[in-house]
Amino acid sequence: MKDFDEETAFLGDWGPYQKLIFILLSLSSIPNGYVGMSMVFLADIPPHHCRVPFLNSSYGGLGYNLSIPTEELKGETILSRCRRYSEQEDSDAAYRNDTEGCLDGWVFSKERYVSTIVTEWNLVCDHDWKTPFTVTVFFLGVLVGSFLSGIISDRYGRKIIFFATMAVQTVFSLIQAASNSWEMFCVFYFIVGMGQIANYCAAFILGCELLNKSCRVTFATLGISYTYALGYALLPLFAFFIRDWRMLLVALSVPGFLYIPLWWYVPESPRWLLSQGRVEEAEAIIRAAAKMNGITPPDVIFKRDDTAKLMEEGDVHDEKKHTWLDLFRTTNIRNITILNVFIWTIISLTYFGLSLNTPNMDGDPYLICLFAAGTEFAGYTIIWFAGRYASRRLTLCFTVLFCGIVLLLIKLVPAELGALSVTLAMLGKITITGAFLFVYLYGAELLPTVVRNMGLGITIMASRVGSTVSAYIAYMGTYDRTLPYILMGCISIVCGIVSLLLPETKDEPLPENISQVKPLHWFCGKKKPAMTNGQEKNGYQGNRAEFELE
Repeated sequence: MKDFDEETAFLGDWGPYQKLIFILLSLSSIPNGYVGMSMVFLADIPPHHCRVPFLNSSYGGLGYNLSIPTEELKGETILSRCRRYSEQEDSDAAYRNDTEGCLDGWVFSKERYVSTIVTEWNLVCDHDWKTPFTVTVFFLGVLVGSFLSGIISDRYGRKIIFFATMAVQTVFSLIQAASNSWEMFCVFYFIVGMGQIANYCAAFILGCELLNKSCRVTFATLGISYTYALGYALLPLFAFFIRDWRMLLVALSVPGFLYIPLWWYVPESPRWLLSQGRVEEAEAIIRAAAKMNGITPPDVIFKRDDTAKLMEEGDVHDEKKHTWLDLFRTTNIRNITILNVFIWTIISLTYFGLSLNTPNMDGDPYLICLFAAGTEFAGYTIIWFAGRYASRRLTLCFTVLFCGIVLLLIKLVPAELGALSVTLAMLGKITITGAFLFVYLYGAELLPTVVRNMGLGITIMASRVGSTVSAYIAYMGTYDRTLPYILMGCISIVCGIVSLLLPETKDEPLPENISQVKPLHWFCGKKKPAMTNGQEKNGYQGNRAEFELE
């Protein structure tokens, strides 16, 4: 096919069809925003100390200061969270200086939460590793979902994976609320993680392939991202009014059922259908879109020669299926894949590390989480402008470098200036949020059409190594306020510098085949000669039809 956008230009740029697809696919991202961040409140650790058998008062009640030693945490003296004085039966004094573990359990403060999974299953002291590991389990599910969704979506279609993963995320989140053990909670959380990322990626690809080039960048950088941020912003509002973790999880799950009617309004991607040789189905969708826009389509939408060629390709498609091994076939695509994996891993680690660290910041966690969600809107807006007017390489480098620098500055802020630390963290969150979105757009432009969805899935899957580690980096903040920022700041600076090796893609044809992937931008290397006119016609002329983002 010569150019998909040219063949379907009669649909117009912004008719009822485009508006409907834009709005529906954008709205589908709202649950993705709060599902991924819900552990900020579901697994928050309330203040706690050992339970003493003969004292039945609430947390910090009278008598506990005589029965429990003190410890210092973040410069504050508190009752020990994991030790109590041992009782001495052979002494007139009830207690001595000998201590023991919390043999009778713990007393948790109910000032902020009625319950969390930490209070439900006593995930403290010797079991405190289970809290960050729970988040790791979710991101392991995201890792597996990233891998499977790309393969299934490229092979069986965008629409089916979009709705299947939406159902998985909704149903298993609801079942998760009925968990009667921590192990059961983790199993369901793993499945929810699979559904969450696969649904987001499917909506992203489906929207970019259904919409035309005039609104594709807006959808990728503002539409689906703003609604993701809206879901993120709804999380602290839900959590503020619902302080029990089970009811909170139910409240976050139910809205997913509102998306069932979308099945009858969101079509399959005509681009994917054409790549499979299913030309008649693709034409039917285009004609339905033209009818919705009040436009009479031409008698022949796709030229006969192109149609015959695509049908022939469909007949032999089973012999030409691409696999993830194709992402390492040539030197250029191998370098791009490896570099993308490294950059996405660091950006993912920093983004989720800052997001999950909100309970450890000075201030009200609900307000800070709301501010963190607000930074998403700011970051996406900045990237939208940068994506339209600035270089891809410099945009990615600047956002990641700036984040690393401001995070390192937090180390220099005195402990009493907590508001300044939060401000610097939020500035870093704005730029890393922009970078987190930008790599989706940039990565799509770097990868060829034949393995684009699979390549994004593999890259996202590998980047989840960073997100799984982020839970433990955030957990360090419960003991040392600045250590997470130092770690994330240093690796972000390295990532920003390395990102300059990526080739520039702005306003340039996108690769369709693996042989058309660009080499890395070596500063001291020789510039390769430009393609001849014949090469350009043979290799790049039809690329914008497949996935043009500008």
